[in-house]
Amino acid sequence: MKVTSDQERDQLKSHLREYVEQITQPSRGANMYVCPLCGSGTGKKGTGAFSILNGERWKCFVCGKGGDLYDLIGKIEGTDNHGEQLRIARKLFGGGEPQPRPARKTPEKKEPQEADYTAFFLEAHKRITETDYPQRRGLSQATVDRFSLGFVPEWVNPEKPGTPASPRLIIPTGRGSYLARDTRGTLTEAQGRYSKLKVGKVSLFNIESLYVAEKPVFIVEGEIDALSIIEAGGEAVALGSTSGVRAFIERLRTRRPKQPVIVALDNDDAGEKAAGALEEGLKGLGVPFYRHNPAGQFKDPNEALQRDRENFRAAVEAGERKEDEEDRKKREAYKARSAEGALAALIDDFGRRPEPGIPTGFPELDKCLGGGLFPGLYFIGAVSSLGKTTLVTQMADQIAQAGTDVLFFSLEMSARELIAKSLSRITHKRQHGKTARWILSGGYGEADEDDKKALVAAGDEYASYAGRIYIIEGVGNIGTEEIGRAVREHILFTGNAPVVVIDYLQIMAPNNDRATDKQNTDKAVLELKRLSRDLYTPVIAVSSFNRASYQGAVAMEAFKESGAIEYSSDVLIGLQFAGAGKDLDLNEARRNNPRKIELVILKSRNGRTGDKLGYYYHPLYNLFEETTS
Repeated sequence: MKVTSDQERDQLKSHLREYVEQITQPSRGANMYVCPLCGSGTGKKGTGAFSILNGERWKCFVCGKGGDLYDLIGKIEGTDNHGEQLRIARKLFGGGEPQPRPARKTPEKKEPQEADYTAFFLEAHKRITETDYPQRRGLSQATVDRFSLGFVPEWVNPEKPGTPASPRLIIPTGRGSYLARDTRGTLTEAQGRYSKLKVGKVSLFNIESLYVAEKPVFIVEGEIDALSIIEAGGEAVALGSTSGVRAFIERLRTRRPKQPVIVALDNDDAGEKAAGALEEGLKGLGVPFYRHNPAGQFKDPNEALQRDRENFRAAVEAGERKEDEEDRKKREAYKARSAEGALAALIDDFGRRPEPGIPTGFPELDKCLGGGLFPGLYFIGAVSSLGKTTLVTQMADQIAQAGTDVLFFSLEMSARELIAKSLSRITHKRQHGKTARWILSGGYGEADEDDKKALVAAGDEYASYAGRIYIIEGVGNIGTEEIGRAVREHILFTGNAPVVVIDYLQIMAPNNDRATDKQNTDKAVLELKRLSRDLYTPVIAVSSFNRASYQGAVAMEAFKESGAIEYSSDVLIGLQFAGAGKDLDLNEARRNNPRKIELVILKSRNGRTGDKLGYYYHPLYNLFEETTS
């Protein structure tokens, strides 16, 4: 069967590697070669940029060229004719078998000679005194001489000889490329479009500084911006424009910079977008970098140099020191993790009077807790009807009365309902007890003058400490992130670290909608633990019990949905009817007024464990009274 031309072309593509090995030499790295087109890979390190991809494609990451076997033959042999490329391939590898071919001595000779503007640069530099453009842009003669800036009074684009002549500053960007900037002060709209023209295969300006500089190198957009950084005592590479990000990243693939780079693109939307792309590329290569804006309020470094030279110079120096400072901080932070620092702090604190605990307002409970509340994570759990919310509300009031702020996250009740519970408790203690429902309902429209006086007196008492209670309402929209943010805001605005109360754990907003209830609860517990530790404050969370615990005595395993509660809590408290686990009649226990309640310390890292404290719970008046003496 006769092989068709298309089939033959596809078969011959597989000989790409054989062809490459005939025309060039291997370089360091897997599948890497000296580029037969631009010669990359011949430097000191011998790291090539010419790679064979998937056996039938090639790419040079320096010159940017690539393709298949026929594309490479065309560039080496200097032909764009597909038939001629196939003929050469057939001659070399006809019948599927490669034929001997003498190695090329200098493959580059087949490439069109790159323009060499060296003589042009020298002549243009001689005429630099004929323009004051560099001085107008804030550049000194030393900078002009270092980079051989030149001037041509009637420059014509050599790539478009028919264009009108114009006076141009010449900025060499490579032996065969340069930037020509119009030096006229006033330009028409048409002239403005061509005020900056690039000639030749433009290289990244001052790219060699990446490999020789002894300090971080700024990466900027324009050549004038790079010269401005250098004028201020720094080092800089110019991308040429925001579109130069890709070329810059490709260059770094073959050779890493000696120092970190500083991302300092223009202060505009295009600059910000390009800076983001540049940072992503640097991250992908693992090249150290940081962002610093030496231009400050100005659009770019050159404007800053012209408008505020001294402050610009200081900003450049600050940018160079920034990495040193960041490195120092990182080193210090890491060293601080050692036990040495903690040991020194412990010795220094030895013998000092310990910070007192925050009293809960329940003396016997405070004794069990070692003196009150301390920074850590507390859980209070119970079945329904045992007054979990009442207990923490009363505790919050008593903590505030003692002078400590309370941040109360109420995820079930409104602030009005919680305040009504507090007022109900106060009226009862003043011998004029009114229920929270009665208070919220305006006394059912039947309140007499004595009732109003009692409520006003209760309000006055509550107002004496209400300024230290902050109630945040939520229904399924408050999670650990919102709690953490609110606590930090409170500390920022008041200067006080509050006791945090959360009522209750199982109705917090889930961390992940796709996770199970247990997974979300475990995550919430761990985040609350972190919050208590990082902000050094007590966090009290109310928790439900599972249904299996309704009849028996409280135990750690009663806490609903989470094993993390047992392991991560500092204090674990359970509420139960007095006598729970001893043939208790729940209905009878609920009918009692007041109800007899036991508070059980299930876990305490720094206090007593296993203690039971007796309470009378008045559900009508939202009051807990200790009975243990």
